[in-house]
Amino acid sequence: MDDRVKVTMSDGIADVRLVRADKMNALDAAMFDALVATSGRLAHEKGLRAVVLSGEGRAFCAGLDMDRFAAMKKGGNRVAGGESRDLTARTHGLTNFPQQAVWGWRQLPVPVIAAIQGVVFGGGFQLALGADMRFLAPDARMSIMEIKWGLVPDMAGTPILANLVRDDILRELTYTGRIFSAQEALSYGLATRICDDPRAAAFEVAREIAGKSPEAIRAAKRMLNNLAIDPGPALLAESVEQMKLLGSANQLEAVRANIEKRAPRFTDV
Repeated sequence: MDDRVKVTMSDGIADVRLVRADKMNALDAAMFDALVATSGRLAHEKGLRAVVLSGEGRAFCAGLDMDRFAAMKKGGNRVAGGESRDLTARTHGLTNFPQQAVWGWRQLPVPVIAAIQGVVFGGGFQLALGADMRFLAPDARMSIMEIKWGLVPDMAGTPILANLVRDDILRELTYTGRIFSAQEALSYGLATRICDDPRAAAFEVAREIAGKSPEAIRAAKRMLNNLAIDPGPALLAESVEQMKLLGSANQLEAVRANIEKRAPRFTDV
């Protein structure tokens, strides 16, 4: 796990770092495994007060590993964890395994602050959504990029987005997959603040939280989580729609076209 996610603890704050910098912290099977295992372990960590989640190198997380898209080009529909799975199976309460890589941070009993630099695309964007707060560097760029590959966001992002973003903005970003700036993210409600040094700012806030009553902080997170819409139907709907798309003719054509750097030739359904 240490070659994907590293955790250090100090004064009740967990410093959680994605450490696949050579691949811009892209999500491969090992990264999914590490994210799920890490949030699961921290959920039972005694003395935990807050979490800072960040990525080493020039990006927070570039999204799904390109090797997975290359496998899709050949007609495969492998998903996180290494083998083909029924995405509609609920393996972690309300979620399937890939969704838990994001939802696990939302479920942690303490606040999670994502410190974000560089690109935050697709699955990486959804991972950032799992945090309670998102501190962005001025040069950060985000995208709900799944449409580029003929897919929909299916890593627990949609029920979180529904509580953050105006409906028409969310639809535009989802339908187009366009890349947007940190300044736009702030105006849309997707960034908590823009900081020259997101990690330093995140730790400053984490230390402030760590100095508050731990029972009150945990109670506040439970209360605020309960304000959200019921996530169960939305999480299942993500999986149902993705299962329909994975391996379909048009989804494979989207992947081939992107890898071959040409315009896609879609067929009418």
